Amino acid sequence: MEHADEVYDVIVVGAGIEGSSTAYNLAKFGKRTLLLEQFPLPHSRGSSHGQSRITRKAYGSRDFYTQMMAEAFAMTDELQKECGEQLFINCGCLVIGPRTADFLSKTKSCLKRYGIPHDQFDIYEQRKRFPALSFRDDFEFVLDKSGGLLRSDKILQAFQRQFVRYGGVLCDGEPMIDLYPGTIVSVKTTKGLHRARSVVLTLGPWAAKFLPRLGLNVPLQPLKITVCYWKEKHGGNFNIENFPTFTMNGAAGKHHIYGLPACEYPGLVKICLHHGPNIDPDNRDGVENDWVLDAMKLIIATHFPSLEKEPSIVETCIYTNTPDEDFVLDVHPTWKNIVIGAGFSGHGFKLAPVVGKVLGELATGQKPSYDLSHFKINRFFKTKL
Repeated sequence: MEHADEVYDVIVVGAGIEGSSTAYNLAKFGKRTLLLEQFPLPHSRGSSHGQSRITRKAYGSRDFYTQMMAEAFAMTDELQKECGEQLFINCGCLVIGPRTADFLSKTKSCLKRYGIPHDQFDIYEQRKRFPALSFRDDFEFVLDKSGGLLRSDKILQAFQRQFVRYGGVLCDGEPMIDLYPGTIVSVKTTKGLHRARSVVLTLGPWAAKFLPRLGLNVPLQPLKITVCYWKEKHGGNFNIENFPTFTMNGAAGKHHIYGLPACEYPGLVKICLHHGPNIDPDNRDGVENDWVLDAMKLIIATHFPSLEKEPSIVETCIYTNTPDEDFVLDVHPTWKNIVIGAGFSGHGFKLAPVVGKVLGELATGQKPSYDLSHFKINRFFKTKL
């Protein structure tokens, strides 16, 4: 005889930042929720580990993200109050690029359009404010004063901790083996069978492997991102008290890079290439990526001469990219109680509070708080699903 308490309202599979935020939002609003994670927590095998991420409000021409970011900031602030810990450091986010760069002009337009406080300045002002940087005279700089640094490991733990406090059930070290659709969805794991009225799949890079089993051949490509920390030759120029987070297009070799001030490791600045080689998430270290380090060394020598030529620490993260680098936030075309959150393309962490809210709304049959037309699965297919 089946007991009602054996059926959850929602099962969330994958306890990275998107899954943990989803589970938190569901439990906070009284939904009986199970959060499953394949690895013992905490772990560094996916996309949500590490101590810091960039956040900002401006999003170029993608206004739908800028609109979401306003609530993401408010929800992060609310989480800070709930857990009594600082999760966001408002050190600003500096956008760097040649004056003619499309990325730069769209950022400026977005900041003006939404009335986001910012400074815009040329190379001469940059040399006064941030003398440790080296750029050609045709570069320009825009400082988004609303932006800064997210303490990512603390945010992930806060979502998980608060989820449990709101009555959620968290099971780590329990990989999903299979999923059986139906009015009640069944999730088979290495430890048993769990059932729920709906399921949210936030599988990170493993979505590329699992979703085809549900008939969803979404074009997802996991990438290995090389996370580099560079030592200052003479300390003090890149402290979080006097240096912002930053993103840059048009660096040496025309690469897109991002960076964060010395925060995680004393005197070490985090600067990384926003790209990497294609990988299988179960064999992420079995791929050649010397070209990434070669590109980064050239960028450091050209634009950051006050940093040592070789990185002091190298770590690994995984992006899961879609062709257009926009997310997948949608329901299965056949089984509407199977919800997909995937393809966060290296910029999903800052939006995670809102993503969790939206995925929770989809899982409980509510009207989403945002227009999700940009995030539909069928955008990738000529014959619509």
